Amino acid sequence: MTGVVHRGVALLPGLALAVALALVATGIGAVLPVLGAPVAAIVLGVIVGLVRRPGATVQPGVKVAGRFVLQLAVVLLGTQLSLARIAEVGLSSLPVLLGTLAVCFIAAWLLGRALGVVGDLRTLIGVGTGVCGASAIAAVTPVIGAASGTVAYAVSTIFLFNAAAVLVFPALGHLFGLDQQAFGLFAGTAINDTSSVVAAAAAYGDLARDEAVVVKLVRTLAIIPIVLALAAWVARRDRRDGAAVGSRASRVARLVPWFLVGFLVAAAVNSTGLLPDGLRAGVSTASVFLITTAMAAIGLSTDVAGFRRAGWRPLALGGLLWLAVSASSLGLQAATGGLG
Repeated sequence: MTGVVHRGVALLPGLALAVALALVATGIGAVLPVLGAPVAAIVLGVIVGLVRRPGATVQPGVKVAGRFVLQLAVVLLGTQLSLARIAEVGLSSLPVLLGTLAVCFIAAWLLGRALGVVGDLRTLIGVGTGVCGASAIAAVTPVIGAASGTVAYAVSTIFLFNAAAVLVFPALGHLFGLDQQAFGLFAGTAINDTSSVVAAAAAYGDLARDEAVVVKLVRTLAIIPIVLALAAWVARRDRRDGAAVGSRASRVARLVPWFLVGFLVAAAVNSTGLLPDGLRAGVSTASVFLITTAMAAIGLSTDVAGFRRAGWRPLALGGLLWLAVSASSLGLQAATGGLG
């Protein structure tokens, strides 16, 4: 018991620092919603880390904030999903959703290899672009064990193009003469972060906003098979590399991360309709703040020299994937008769 208390006390300085930065970042995000709190948190964390690298006193708490807090945020995100709401989207949106995901992942593999962006960074940029930005990166990071600098670069890349989408997408919608429903599907499938989806779609109209939010929630479900597939791949890689694999039961357990189970349970509870709207809204706010706290911790842990060494190639990959997903979303809508 004494050991647990001692460890808890040891975590406080780092956690407090991450939370303090998250609070400041949340204020910045409220003033600059296009930037968003998670990106602001990473930037603040990096700046503080440049001024003074985290010492031994704060490192334990910063490490927990960058991993466990991420996992907890993913669990809370499940409360925003409803099976009934998903059903309302209808089969008409599935070809575009699945098609854009396929295009993104294939393009990430091919373009990543061509640009020399491989490993965890390619995975995070691909998943972040294809699914739901920082939330997807948050879900995948603890599974593949990505380094803090890699996560920071991936999140920053994703949010850079999210910000661009908020400004560009409404103009594109009007240029192509999209109606409210078509634009909502366009925004929901081609913009990564939920806040940016809402911002772009709301600028187009209320119906576009409602459609985009539903499509975005359906798209978020892709987190589940992706995390499971990556967990299986990591487990097989560890066995190949000679890591201890333990019993069959323990191997199966490791294929299903605890936070993914929590995510599914939260979504199932939400589907029953028992959660009051006020509670769901509060949980949503809490999940965003936890992600912001985790991003602040990741910023604090970022090796800026390593970040610079990554060069322009990952940024180019993020931009090309963004263009590929946007073009495929419009193309698939045209092919299925959804443009109007």
